[in-house]
Amino acid sequence: MEIKLKGDKEFDNIPSLKQKALRVNLNDDIYGTFAEIGAGQETVRQFFRAGGASGTIAKAMSAYDKDFSDAIYGHENDGRYVTEARLKKMLDHEINLIEERITRLKHPDKIFFTYANTVTTIDFAKRYKGHGWVGIRYQIEPYQEYNDIILHLRFKENDARLQQETLGILGTNLIYGAFYKYNEPKKLLRYLYDHLDQDQLEIDTINFSGPLYEEVDNRLMSLQLVKNGMTDAVMFAPDGNNVLPARVLYKKNILALRGSFRPVTKVNMDMYEKSFEMFKKENRVNPEKTQVIFEITLSNLRAEGEIDEQDFMDRAKLLCSLGQTVLI
Repeated sequence: MEIKLKGDKEFDNIPSLKQKALRVNLNDDIYGTFAEIGAGQETVRQFFRAGGASGTIAKAMSAYDKDFSDAIYGHENDGRYVTEARLKKMLDHEINLIEERITRLKHPDKIFFTYANTVTTIDFAKRYKGHGWVGIRYQIEPYQEYNDIILHLRFKENDARLQQETLGILGTNLIYGAFYKYNEPKKLLRYLYDHLDQDQLEIDTINFSGPLYEEVDNRLMSLQLVKNGMTDAVMFAPDGNNVLPARVLYKKNILALRGSFRPVTKVNMDMYEKSFEMFKKENRVNPEKTQVIFEITLSNLRAEGEIDEQDFMDRAKLLCSLGQTVLI
């Protein structure tokens, strides 16, 4: 029996990386694959080192060469490999292979998963620190529809080896959280930083989908990223899903409107429409390559003290219903 003394405070007892990996490995039903590109196989290494991996890991691979990667996952029209689209192709391909190769008749109780990442670490000249996409597709019951957690990260460390180790820790936290913390998505976000510091990496985009997360609004999850200090800014599209600002704003003319939008008024929309018309008349502004952003600052959300999440959601839903992209 655990001893408790008078005056003790409640706190989260964070399992070690080995304990997290071992708990997954020792589950008789969890079974899946690892596909890691760009920074070694640091995540699966945690599970091999923990022991008991033979009943959990069906396959671990790293299609590092672009030609091999294209042969497995298909060619990317834009020639870019560290993208969300590439990650989703990896998840699709690997989970389909599990379904094809592992018969349910022989393994009726298995719950399948595939973990994947596609990243680039710091370059030799140390000018670009690197970034990547990380995700897991999994189920918690046999025959259940799959759930996805997909995130984008930016490395902050100045050494490729350290970045690789950081990625391995993050991946282990993600897999453990997906299986054992899925009922508390807000806490799951914080647990991604177990055994990590915020000066090691930044998580600037995350999306939850699938039957486990039907009640999760990704706009609220994006707010948590900013509230928890995981990133400085987040963006979500009119469909309510979080998007990577760098991808949305790449080579675009940007018109930003900052306000409280509490609520969005006719005056707000009139200002937007007239500003947009004036903006399009500017030299070198191509209307087809113009992105409009409605910006709400965190200080604005905290104007009356603590952030009212329902108030935030009301504003976000209204802006999204008007077809706008929102920046926090």
